Amino acid sequence: MAARRYGTIVRHLREDPDTSRELCEKLPDESLIELGAAIRDEMMRRAREVGDPTAVIEAAFDKGFARDGLGVLPWVASPYLICPGGLIGKNRGNHKCQFVSVDDVWVWESGDMIDEVKRSLPGSDEGFRAIALLPIVEGMELDVVRARMRQGQHNVERVTSLRVRKGRLIEVERRDVSARGAR
Repeated sequence: MAARRYGTIVRHLREDPDTSRELCEKLPDESLIELGAAIRDEMMRRAREVGDPTAVIEAAFDKGFARDGLGVLPWVASPYLICPGGLIGKNRGNHKCQFVSVDDVWVWESGDMIDEVKRSLPGSDEGFRAIALLPIVEGMELDVVRARMRQGQHNVERVTSLRVRKGRLIEVERRDVSARGAR
């Protein structure tokens, strides 16, 4: 098979972002599905092969946690989405925690997760901090769930929902939750 030439198409896509939309509008559904899958696969490949997950995770441990010890909101450091999480408390039955759900599964259960490092907390508190890396995939939905466990009862305090739009994380909703339900 002869080598294909994509120079003109690639140049148009680079120079005028609206070209992407125009191309998609002209493709039949079957081709659009294939293109979407190919883009997702390429984003995964690049995140796994091009980035330096070890260095990114190490840097994320330095800036990924707030004063209360729990994670800050996820952020983009191309080619990754960085998702901090953790659990802090005097014991497993009395703690506070914050974790990320991606497309309705916990980040550590996601088939998209590239890498995760979990570290025990130093000192007298029990718990850990973790950094997980995901690829930047258009439309990916994240929920950052902050909760507290008291006397064995887990209660969600806040859920912050984010979505990947044009390579950026956009906050779409923040819900504070009381013991009686949403406020």
